[in-house]
Amino acid sequence: MPERMVTVDEARDIALSLPGAEQRGHFDVVDFRVRNRIFCTLPPEGDRMTIRLTPEEQAELLAERPSVFSAPANHWGRRGWTVVRLAGADAGQLRELVTDAWRRLAPKGLIDR
Repeated sequence: MPERMVTVDEARDIALSLPGAEQRGHFDVVDFRVRNRIFCTLPPEGDRMTIRLTPEEQAELLAERPSVFSAPANHWGRRGWTVVRLAGADAGQLRELVTDAWRRLAPKGLIDR
């Protein structure tokens, strides 16, 4: 269990620290993209982050910590998109998950930086 909640500003900083990452938005959600492809989002409530994971990664996290990780009940959830409750998130693990999501979409030239 983390000692304190990961703040929305910390979650945003993690996403924007990655090479080529840009903050944009669609509808009422802030999204983070690399080469115009979304790798994570922050809803306006600011209490969670949704990350583009693989279905296999998602299944592991849901089994490991269901109080922190959940799957949206729609086709995005079935594709691996995973909701992380920031109040229970570990900052190091969040950074690792966001980085992995970014890495799957980033061009090789950015990954090698």
